[in-house]
Amino acid sequence: MLLLSLTLFFSSWNTFVYAGSQSKGENCTVGNNRLQFGTYQFHSDCDAQTYCSSQGTCQLKGCRKDQYPFGYPPDAYIPPKCPAGQFCPDESDACQPLLPVSSPCQLNRDDQCEPPPNWQELADNSQYGHNVNGSVCLNNVCMWANVTVGQSCEVENTAYVAYAGTNEFADIVSRGNCQTGSYCDSQSLVCIQTKQLAETCDADKECSSFNCLSKGVCGPSADSPKHFGIWVYLMVGVGIFGGMFATLITLFLIHRRQRDKEREKRLQYWLEQNALRQSIMQMKEIARTSILSLGNGNSNRSSRAVSEESSAPMIQHSVHKSSGLRQQCLTDEHGRGYD
Repeated sequence: MLLLSLTLFFSSWNTFVYAGSQSKGENCTVGNNRLQFGTYQFHSDCDAQTYCSSQGTCQLKGCRKDQYPFGYPPDAYIPPKCPAGQFCPDESDACQPLLPVSSPCQLNRDDQCEPPPNWQELADNSQYGHNVNGSVCLNNVCMWANVTVGQSCEVENTAYVAYAGTNEFADIVSRGNCQTGSYCDSQSLVCIQTKQLAETCDADKECSSFNCLSKGVCGPSADSPKHFGIWVYLMVGVGIFGGMFATLITLFLIHRRQRDKEREKRLQYWLEQNALRQSIMQMKEIARTSILSLGNGNSNRSSRAVSEESSAPMIQHSVHKSSGLRQQCLTDEHGRGYD
């Protein structure tokens, strides 16, 4: 209990300190045990795995209060947690028995205090941490959270340093020994029933949801899920399916335009090929007629037929534009052809 008393003495010395770096066996000073300014985290000359013993040397910790303690590598030895009826102090030197009412305790260590006989009725089962098994540590003294509405109570206001961007401000946490469902008013020091949603408030402790909004009314719990109206889900669904259908329609129109272009090219190519075939068939028919005419000795008729037929164009040009699928033949002034 000597270490516990020293810690309580130096808890009010709010000077900034750095985390200890002394390892096992190295020298330390018990008088340097303190709570860090602003966060009230326990600090000593020793590192996270050791504590400063009364002999002035760092020794391995003998217990832990957290399920997953900080500062231990995966293969390091982790001290055990304390059994029921005992607690591990901030120094983590050894397990100690629970403290009776009015005994000195460490800051925010409600678990160090012995529970009342009716602790099942007084225990805070919420996540707000009003007490531990019906016991609270206020102003470094063990108490029971059994004060009812209208009775005088004890209050503890602790100012923590908080940050918002580059700004620094004080976040005051106020705790009392009132029963669950009530709070200790800091002005009148009387237990008052907690307020419901939308009621006016000045601090989080006044609200049953433990969340006093900036506009001065009790709001829902900070961890409560956000519920939206059915119309929000409908709008989101319409937006999703609308986007899908719009994408499909856009892709369909783009591909249809590309198909129309390819179809037009194929049609022009077929018309050109058909015109060429007709010209070849016409040339073949003219040649056959000319040969037959010469064979019958009817030179005049054949000459006149050949003259008439030769005056007709061999290829009937189509009114359609070129398909672009065939190469054109160009001739320069010397009669040489180029593709």
